[in-house]
Amino acid sequence: MTEMKYSKAMEKLEEIIKDIENDEIDIDELSAKVREAVSLVKICKEKIAKAELEVKDVVQGFEVEKE
Repeated sequence: MTEMKYSKAMEKLEEIIKDIENDEIDIDELSAKVREAVSLVKICKEKIAKAELEVKDVVQGFEVEKE
């Protein structure tokens, strides 16, 4: 399975939220959609944390080179 991109995860999450807010999800599907939304939030949080670490590494490397 390929890794989901942040933008795709956010797009799917926004779609689920919109469907829930507009009562477009049948009650029988609701728990599955909420589980999917939680999974998407976890993916996004992990990607943000990874990006933060990568940016910190780049900045630290740049500052070491400056010295």
